[in-house]
Amino acid sequence: MTDIKPSKTTIKKRSLTLIGAAAISLSLSGCGVFDWLVYKPDIPQGNYVEKQQVEKLRIEMTKEQVEYILGRPVLRDSFADDTWYYVYHYKNGRNAQITHRELIIHFDGEQLSKVDGDYELNEDFNTPLEQSSLPEIAQELSTTGDLEPLNPEVRPEAKPEEDEQQLNEIKEFE
Repeated sequence: MTDIKPSKTTIKKRSLTLIGAAAISLSLSGCGVFDWLVYKPDIPQGNYVEKQQVEKLRIEMTKEQVEYILGRPVLRDSFADDTWYYVYHYKNGRNAQITHRELIIHFDGEQLSKVDGDYELNEDFNTPLEQSSLPEIAQELSTTGDLEPLNPEVRPEAKPEEDEQQLNEIKEFE
């Protein structure tokens, strides 16, 4: 039996083929392997509406009042100006998570009549602004019946503390 040994050129060809196959497989995988190295920015689009803004809405508000609270809508109905759309779309660049929120405002003439969408309305929404009241302030009345002003606490002693005295002495030497 004769023992056949592979020649050096055959070994070189096989190793080059193996290296080539590895390079092709890495290039075909694209940036998926190194995706964590690539910066992808967050993409916010539309009107970002906060819960506090929606809680300020009241039935029978004018269009100007709604626009003052929420800002200009992304879309107004082309055929009738009685429906406004506030749409917010956010795509996180790191994990591609998508947040989509909508607020649809309906008007009857010039007054707010209905609100639909992904936000919860305030329990006072059905109370018009003219009939609603401001929140009560719990303050103590003085002996004359007036409200006591809310003043910040004052230090009982007017002289500076020891640390402040030391700082003032250091500044004097400089």
